[in-house]
Amino acid sequence: MGRLRVLLLGASMGAGHDAVSGELARRLRARGATTELCDVLTLLPPGTGPALRAFYRGTVRHAPALYAAIYALFLSPGEGHRPGSAPLAATARARLLDRVDAFRPDLLVPTFHLAAQITGRLRAAGVLPVPASVFVTDFAVHRGWLHPGNDLYVCLTAQGAAAARAATGRPAAVSGPVVAREFHRVAGPHPHDPEAGPPPVLLSTGAWGVGTRTVRTARLLAAHGCRPVLLCGRDERLRRRAARVPGAVALGWTDDMPGLMGAARLLVDNAAGQTAAQALAAGVPVLAWRPLPGHGRDGARSMAAAGLSTYAHDPDELLAAARRLLRPGPERTGQVERGRAVFVADAAELLSRAAG
Repeated sequence: MGRLRVLLLGASMGAGHDAVSGELARRLRARGATTELCDVLTLLPPGTGPALRAFYRGTVRHAPALYAAIYALFLSPGEGHRPGSAPLAATARARLLDRVDAFRPDLLVPTFHLAAQITGRLRAAGVLPVPASVFVTDFAVHRGWLHPGNDLYVCLTAQGAAAARAATGRPAAVSGPVVAREFHRVAGPHPHDPEAGPPPVLLSTGAWGVGTRTVRTARLLAAHGCRPVLLCGRDERLRRRAARVPGAVALGWTDDMPGLMGAARLLVDNAAGQTAAQALAAGVPVLAWRPLPGHGRDGARSMAAAGLSTYAHDPDELLAAARRLLRPGPERTGQVERGRAVFVADAAELLSRAAG
């Protein structure tokens, strides 16, 4: 067999899925593979991908209850017949098969749930001649990821792998999250010298700067002895508002997340996504607060149930948990150790092995 050729199917929905695809591609290339990245939104009919992205971004930001209802109807785990993404996935068939014909991969790796539906349908129909191994980027494996046509699921946790296996009847492996190696390199005790000022606490809002009461949360933390560092993504309006909070640091989009994680004592997170995974690798405790509806809330619950984060339900719980996790002690140490232990295997190795 010659050099492995892998087509990775991500999506330009925020930055997390593309970050995972990019890191998987780097690891696969280091193992001698040839890789190509494809934004699955470009496989949809013209205009559909941007419209889907704008609708998702708008509902999460401005109508979270609506997004929660859509998630519950289409994606949330559970039994019984409900509508799925099959009609939308069907529209990508011809364009994906064209990409396969042009690149001639030995393996397809979806890192976005719609891509997993597309590959699963094509494999089940017998028209996709190469295996599809899905890398699930969510801690909570929702219905959108699951299709029995796919050949393998690589999941973040054993619980996720068990859910994928039970729902699809297909093999499922566990790797832990995929993050850049720089986050593991900055892992350490993260000591804080009180003479240097209040302990820095990261507040994450993702690439789009999406969150609820983010500035109010920064004020609350600043008033109780923390230095909030707000990660506002590409939302300049949020960054300007956050910059007015006394004692806070407001940052726009940054490529130095490893450096920020290396300096932070705590991450206040609302998505259970890639930033949370980076914190686990860097040894920074994760505190879930006001998670995004749908997959964000389910992911935060899954992380907390696995002991990878602490979930705060109200401001008093937020402050109490922050105090416990900021100071040295068994609660902080235990959560950090469980977070590091979730990285159990190299996803690129598992995927390469699946390709034969």
